[in-house]
Amino acid sequence: MRFRFIAPMLLAGWMFGADAIAETLARVTVEPTPMPLERELDGVVEARRQATLSAEVAGKIEEVNFDVDDYVEQGEVVLKIRDREYRAGVAQARAALAEARAGFGDARLEFRRSQDLLKQKLISQAQFDRAEAALKAAEARQAAADAGLARAEELLGHTIVKAPYSGVVVARHVEPGESVSPGQPIMSGYAEGELRVSADVPQSLIAELRARRVARVIVLESGESITADRITILPFANPQNHSFRVRLELPRQPLPLFPGMLVKVAIALGETERLLIPQAALVSRTEVNAVYVIDADERVTLRQVRPGNRFGEQVEILAGLDAGETIALDPVAAGIALKRQLAGAQ
Repeated sequence: MRFRFIAPMLLAGWMFGADAIAETLARVTVEPTPMPLERELDGVVEARRQATLSAEVAGKIEEVNFDVDDYVEQGEVVLKIRDREYRAGVAQARAALAEARAGFGDARLEFRRSQDLLKQKLISQAQFDRAEAALKAAEARQAAADAGLARAEELLGHTIVKAPYSGVVVARHVEPGESVSPGQPIMSGYAEGELRVSADVPQSLIAELRARRVARVIVLESGESITADRITILPFANPQNHSFRVRLELPRQPLPLFPGMLVKVAIALGETERLLIPQAALVSRTEVNAVYVIDADERVTLRQVRPGNRFGEQVEILAGLDAGETIALDPVAAGIALKRQLAGAQ
């Protein structure tokens, strides 16, 4: 008799403990949230700034300092071309300039003497004219020598190829020891973090997009999204499918996006209501997604739901949950409460 009397008391106490735990659970009541009505299309990530560096002088490559997938800071030396011939050209141009300057100095002195002699009528006008012409010719030779030195120094500078901006190498077209000629591709890359997305938008949606200018880019793998900074609509349609090419400029962000990736572009067409819950409240196990629901009697149940897109730290629930229901924010604590609740019911 004593055993039968104590057992219900123990059971009640255990159940009271489970209810008490449920009452302390952090929770939120799910309510519809006004959100844009969207249409999703396929898009492709592109680099806003991408370039292929080309050789500007001919010569043999001495060193290549970067390879595919390397990050290059702006101004770093990407490649060096053997410069012995170009250094010799600079030295020759400097010598020619020194010679031209000396000749210009002699011609200037001769012209001044001719001016004085002409005033004294000791030389003819023709002799003076020849001295003046010689001065102009010497001045022109000095200018040509100046230009020749500038050109030689420029060619020498082109033997060192530097990165025009910080970015990532995507292709390397040459190897050390190869000979290159002007215009030959050397290395290709793009500016990291400066991305955009291109998408073909049907003609039926383009008027609404022009009016609202709001769209998101969604990462397929994670469902994370980012709102476009600026939207550019090309002012002509593709005559084959009557769609407009649209470019969405993306802000700098930590999402794992790279040129060439396929993404979804969500275009805002109006307003709708979505059932959103905190991402942390969602329990994901393999292919099953669920939340812990707390009813009016503080009973905890695990219910399977179907999530949709993510919006920052929140995720949309497409099925399995109704507006006005309460869910636990901490799945771990809710799981403990459920276990104790089930144990107390046995």
